[in-house]
Amino acid sequence: MNIREIITSNLRQSGILVAFVAIVGLFSLLHPNFLSPGNITNIVLQYSYILILAIGMIIVIIGGHIDLSVGSLVALTGATSAVLVVQNGMPWYVGALAAIGVGLLAGAWQGFWVAYVGIPAFIVTLAGMLIFRGLTFLVLDSISLSPFGGTYYKIANGFQNGLLGGRGVDVFTLVIFAIGVVGYAVNAWRGRRGAIRYKQEVVGLPLFVLKIVLVAAVVMWFAYQLATSRGLPNVLILLAFLVLIYGMITQRTVFGRNVYAIGGNLNAAKLSGVKVKKVNFLIFVNMGLLASIAGIVFSSRMNGAQPGAGNMFELDAIAACFIGGAAVTGGVGRVGGAIIGGLIMAVMSNGMQLMGIEQSTQQVVKGLVLLLAVAFDVWNKRRAGN
Repeated sequence: MNIREIITSNLRQSGILVAFVAIVGLFSLLHPNFLSPGNITNIVLQYSYILILAIGMIIVIIGGHIDLSVGSLVALTGATSAVLVVQNGMPWYVGALAAIGVGLLAGAWQGFWVAYVGIPAFIVTLAGMLIFRGLTFLVLDSISLSPFGGTYYKIANGFQNGLLGGRGVDVFTLVIFAIGVVGYAVNAWRGRRGAIRYKQEVVGLPLFVLKIVLVAAVVMWFAYQLATSRGLPNVLILLAFLVLIYGMITQRTVFGRNVYAIGGNLNAAKLSGVKVKKVNFLIFVNMGLLASIAGIVFSSRMNGAQPGAGNMFELDAIAACFIGGAAVTGGVGRVGGAIIGGLIMAVMSNGMQLMGIEQSTQQVVKGLVLLLAVAFDVWNKRRAGN
C-alpha cells in the first residue's frame, strides 16, 4: 500500500489531519507567538473541557443521537461543587464527587426518556438544556460563587513540574511523553503484526517506520514546549487518561461495537440481538459523566461557578465531532478524530484571538468550517457510493 492509497482509503481521517496541520502552519506564520511554549500551554488549559465533552459527544453521535444539554450540565455540576466547597467549606473531593453524582443522575434522566420512552434525543436534551440551566440558577441563587482555591483550583490550573529536576526544561514532562511514544510504537507494531497474521493489507515497512518517526517527532516537540513553559498540566494527564480509556471502550468492547451497530443500522442491530434500549441509556449516562468531569475542570479553571457558565459548549463539542470525521447519520467516528476536531476549533479560536479578530468574525469562521466539514462528509459518501 503506497502513500496515495493510504490517503484515499481513509479520506475523512486524513483530510482532518491535513487541515489541522495547515491551520497550525497558517497561524504560526501570521503570529510569531502562536507556537511559543506559553501559548501552547494556554491552548491546553483553555480548551481541555471542550475536548472532554467531545469524547462523550462522539459516542452520542455514533449512536445516532445528539445532546444539546451538555453546556447547561457543565454549569449545573460546577455550581454543585461551588455550593459545597466554596459556600459550605467542604473538602474539594466532596464537591467533585457530588458533581459527578449530579452528572450521572442527569444522564440517567435523559437516557430514560430517550431509551425507554422513545422520545428523540434532540427533544429530550433540548428540554434538558432548559431544565439544567434553570436548576443552575436555583442552586447558585442567581449569583456567582468563588474562589475555590486549594486542590480544587489545581485540577485545571496545576502542573507537575520539577519531579525529576531539569534546568529550564522539566525532565518529568519529557519522560512521560517519551513513554507515551514508546507505547504508541509498540501498539502500532503489534497491530501491524496482527494484520499480517490475518493476511490483511498493511503499509510497507519504510512507510510504517516513517509514520512512527513523524509522530514521535511531533509529540516530543510538543512535550519540549510544555517542558520549557510550566511543565505537564494536570488537566492534560486527565485528558490523556480519558482518551486512552474511551479509545479502548469504543474500539475493543462489546458496548463500543453495539454503539456503532445502532448508529449504522438500527434494524439490523435489533435483529442481531443488541439490547438497544440498554445501550442508548448507557450512552446518555456516560455523556452525563463526562459533562460532570468537564464541569469540574471548567469551574476549576475559572476558580468559581457562574449561572451562565457553559454557554454554547454543546455546539463546540458537536462541531468538534463533525469536523473530526463523525457522520451526520451516525455509525461513523472515532475518539481520536473528535480530539483532532476539537483541537482544530481550539487552534482557530486561539489564533484569531491572538490576531485581535472580533468575536463576531470568529463565530462566522467557525460556522463556515463546520458547514464545510459536513459538506465534505456528504461528498465523501457520494464518492464512495459511486
